[in-house]
Amino acid sequence: MKSDNLIRNLEHAPLPERKPSWLRMKPQGGVAYNRMKTLLRQAELNTVCESANCPNRGECFASGTATFLLMGDVCTRHCTFCNIPGGKVVPLDPEEPRRVAETVRHLGLKFAVVTSVNRDDLPDGGAAHFAATIREIRRLNPGCGVEVLIPDFMGEAADLETVLAEAPEVLNHNLETVPRLYPALRTNADYERSLALLARARRWAREQDPRIKVKTGIMLGVGETQDEVIALMEDAVEHGVQVLTIGQYLQPSHRHHPVRRYVPPEEFDALARAGRKLGLEWVEAGPMVRSSYHARQQSENLSP
Repeated sequence: MKSDNLIRNLEHAPLPERKPSWLRMKPQGGVAYNRMKTLLRQAELNTVCESANCPNRGECFASGTATFLLMGDVCTRHCTFCNIPGGKVVPLDPEEPRRVAETVRHLGLKFAVVTSVNRDDLPDGGAAHFAATIREIRRLNPGCGVEVLIPDFMGEAADLETVLAEAPEVLNHNLETVPRLYPALRTNADYERSLALLARARRWAREQDPRIKVKTGIMLGVGETQDEVIALMEDAVEHGVQVLTIGQYLQPSHRHHPVRRYVPPEEFDALARAGRKLGLEWVEAGPMVRSSYHARQQSENLSP
């Protein structure tokens, strides 16, 4: 009963009026930042940094890092937290994997992060396109590490294995939020289906290639309770997750799901400690943390 009352209070609490001081975006611009934008435009590539209006893109672009967004900039789903629009998607571009790999080479990246929109219109959800991109990155950039942030492929094991067979250093799939909030935030997604994908990835890695790490991420401030977050972390550990990212949700526009609370930095620190106690190998937690933030450092510092 107490938990039910708390949830009702969260849902009906007045919305916060302004962002606190710890949520100030770092400035954008400068030679390196503009070079990155120019390269992306010339290669006709999308990044989740821009499409999802990531608050860290100034820092990441300036340091020569970007998260490439495959398969267009329109999604087949309409998640209420996401800035990427849903609607009519475009046919896959078979040259996109090569262009991503060439851009990785131009930037001199030692670690590349690749994600995509959801493509439920494709028979394999885009799994073969992910695999081709990993192969091209490796072909043109020997020694470059790769993290893939994949959709749920509607639970199809064969599609997941298509990606895993290319041995990305990190297989990431975001849970995004606690199960109670899925109907409000994650259109056509399913918490149990996502957990099953993560568990299947970890089993595959144990049996085929233990170097592959399994990762997920969530956002706070959408109406979850701390008990629900702890329960999610327990689920993640039980299903084989090794790396967890936790960040603050920022509402992209008035049409999106509202921010229910701005979570203070010390609460992120406490959750990181709790996650490590539960058995997570790495917890990256903070107001500005996003899925690919410090991805290279995470991969390099985890035990093989």
